[in-house]
Amino acid sequence: MSTLRRRRYVLAALFVAVALLTAAILWEVVEVVFFAITVAYVLYPVRQRLVDRGTSRRIASALVTTLAFVVVVVLFSPIVWTLFRQRDAILQLFRNLPEEITVEAFGFVVTQETAELVATATEIVRDIASTLAFSSIFLLLELGMFTILLYGLLLRPNAVGRAAFEITPPQYHDVLRALNSRISGTLYALYVIQAATAVVTFPIALVVFYILGYSDVVVLSVISAILQFIPIVGPGVLAVGLAGYDFVIGMPDRAVGIIVLGPLLIGLLPDLLVRPRLASSQAHLPASLYFVGFTGGVLTVGVIGIIAGPLAVAVLVEVVDLLSDGGAPAEDD
Repeated sequence: MSTLRRRRYVLAALFVAVALLTAAILWEVVEVVFFAITVAYVLYPVRQRLVDRGTSRRIASALVTTLAFVVVVVLFSPIVWTLFRQRDAILQLFRNLPEEITVEAFGFVVTQETAELVATATEIVRDIASTLAFSSIFLLLELGMFTILLYGLLLRPNAVGRAAFEITPPQYHDVLRALNSRISGTLYALYVIQAATAVVTFPIALVVFYILGYSDVVVLSVISAILQFIPIVGPGVLAVGLAGYDFVIGMPDRAVGIIVLGPLLIGLLPDLLVRPRLASSQAHLPASLYFVGFTGGVLTVGVIGIIAGPLAVAVLVEVVDLLSDGGAPAEDD
């Protein structure tokens, strides 16, 4: 082994050690760092197009970072503000439940008191509203850190890639390219397609809930948009919950309407409108694998599991595909 290559391996080991130490020290903000890295991965092609058209690297990185900042604020501010402002309406929704729910089926009668359920739900809603109010300053600091880190990553995006190719033997470069393609496609599916689907879901849900006569159409539409990020389940679970609520309070017609129109228009229609136009072969992510990664990621590492879980499963699938091809290296372009 040459002295230069041995030096590179030592530096790579040092990098891993320092990275692990840094992650341990900055664990409280690891979510912000992770999201900044993955968002930079998705936005890099946009930045590169600007550079190819003659824009300087700094200006291109600043423009793309500003765009990402505006998108984050536009998408999440209405959601947070709506949930905080409409907390009383959500609480009133629970208070309107009858004191007892009686279900009759196959000759059996089951009666369930709702007082404990209402008390628990009320406490959860109040805790969420209080957390949003008291954590606003920390959310702003995290947003600022996310913006600065994203700019830095876009300004020098190729350093890690070049280092990876330097310390990896040439016969394994095709593996790095395959993993890079799978990661970029998966992140595109997770961020771009899911976000676009959620944006399209909001106005459709707004119309459906308004036609069916619900009072808190904005809140329900926001929740429907958020649920689009949950694979397989999606807004359908909200439709089932609303249908059960309407049935209990004596509105069977509206219950039938939401159980039919909810999954069809709110759940399925946005997918049909968005995915065929944005999906590509690289962004293909089977729903079953998405669900496994999403659920396992959230249960294991919390909120970053929304992205980290499906991403880990996608990388695993790519490695399995490479092994199924016999492990032979691909020819370099």
